[in-house]
Amino acid sequence: MTSRPHTPRRRQTTLAAAAMLSVTTAAVLTACGAGSEEDAQTNGVAKASASPTPAGAITAAEAEKVVDAFEKANNEANRIRGAEGEELLGTVEAGQVHEQSEADYEQSKTWSKAEQKGYGKPLFYTARKYYIPHADQSWFAVTATVSETKSQGLMIFGKVGGRFKMVAAVYADKKTAIPEIAVDGGLASAVAPSKRVGTLAPNQLADAFEDLAETGGKKTGQQLAPTKATKEFTTRYTDRTKAKEASFATVKHFDGKPAHPQVYALRLADGGVLALFPSAYTIEYLHKRFMNGGRIIPGPAEAVYNAEQRPLITDEYQGQALAALTPTGKPQVLTHRYTMVNSR
Repeated sequence: MTSRPHTPRRRQTTLAAAAMLSVTTAAVLTACGAGSEEDAQTNGVAKASASPTPAGAITAAEAEKVVDAFEKANNEANRIRGAEGEELLGTVEAGQVHEQSEADYEQSKTWSKAEQKGYGKPLFYTARKYYIPHADQSWFAVTATVSETKSQGLMIFGKVGGRFKMVAAVYADKKTAIPEIAVDGGLASAVAPSKRVGTLAPNQLADAFEDLAETGGKKTGQQLAPTKATKEFTTRYTDRTKAKEASFATVKHFDGKPAHPQVYALRLADGGVLALFPSAYTIEYLHKRFMNGGRIIPGPAEAVYNAEQRPLITDEYQGQALAALTPTGKPQVLTHRYTMVNSR
C-alpha cells in the first residue's frame, strides 16, 4: 500500500513584540457623584454601592505572559522534536491540540527534509486579542493573525495541573473571518456546551460533522449549514471509491471518540455562539481478497504505529473544528483540521 499524502501541520507561533499586540483589558467600573454619608441615604436606606469590577478567569496581562511562554517553548520544541521536544511541549500544551502535536512529532521522521525544516520554522501571531470569561471558568481564548498566511487563528488556553496550557486551536483560511466575540465589561461570556442554540447545542456539533465523513451527511449532518468546510469534509465520503486503495480494498469511514471531549463556547456580538469542538473519525481499509490471504502494505506514516502487512488497516484521526451557531438557522462550520494519530 502506498502512502497517502501527508501535509505536516506547522505550529502557528509568535515572538511578536509587545507593541504589535492588541490586548483586550477589563473595564474598570467607578462610582459617580459626591456627598456625605447622610446625603447617600434615602428614607433611612443606604444607596447601593458601586458595582465591583467583574473578575475574570485570568487578567489580560497574565494571559499575555501565558501565550508568550507557550510560544517560546513551542518554537523550541518544534525545532528539536523527538523525546526532548515532546517533554518540553508537554509543559505548555495539553488537550486535543497536544494529541495532534504528538502525532506530528512521531510521523515527522517520514517527511521530506523540506517538510521537516518548514515545520521547525517559527511563525508569528500578530494583532492578538484576548477573550477572558468570568472567574467561574478555567480557560481563556486568543484570536490572532498568523504572520505568514495572514489567516486568523483561535486558540484556547485551559488550566491543566494548576497551569494554563494551550488545549485547543484552529486556523481559518484567508477568506474566512472568525466572527466577532462579544465583550461586556471587559469580559467574554462563556456558554454551556449543552445549551441548544438553534438546531443544535455546541456539544452536538461533532456527531453532526463526523456524519459528513461517515454517510456523506445523510443523517445528523443534515443539521449543518453547507459551507466550504462541510463540503470539503464530505469529500472524505464521496471520494472513498476514487482513492487508489479502492482498487484492492473496501474503504469505510466511521465516527470516532475525541481523546479530549471538552467543548469551548463563547457568546458572539450578534447574539449567536462560537464553538470550538473536538472531533474524531476512523478510516477502515479491508482487503477485498482478505479471505484468500490478501494483505495491505501500510504507508510510511501508518508504519510508524504498525509496520505489519495485514488484511485490515484502521487509521484513527483526531481533530478540531470551529462553528458559529445562530438561534435562527443551522450551525456553520468555519474551519477544521485533523491529524492521523494511530494506525492499527
